[in-house]
Amino acid sequence: MTSLPIIDIWVNCPTVESADAISAALIAQRLVACANRYAPIQSSYRWQSKLEQEEEHPLLLKTRAELAQQAEDAIRALHPYEVPPVIRAAVAANADYEAWVYNVTREA
Repeated sequence: MTSLPIIDIWVNCPTVESADAISAALIAQRLVACANRYAPIQSSYRWQSKLEQEEEHPLLLKTRAELAQQAEDAIRALHPYEVPPVIRAAVAANADYEAWVYNVTREA
């Protein structure tokens, strides 16, 4: 069987509420099959010439490759950061999982 292209999208969120709102919206719109919110992490980064250290909540979203840009656009519209970190990675999965991702996301 030919592999179906699946994309993982990682995005860090400033609060549990923002992560959960993004997850719920993208699942409701059928842009992603599922979301995993991970335990908080400590992030360090430079923003506007200052070193920042903040707690963030990593979010992992799974979608079809052809929906990745629409999912990113939705994340950017919902995310409170001026520059949300949206990182995409192509992944391979078992065939039945790939089929499930395709079955629960919208038709392209």
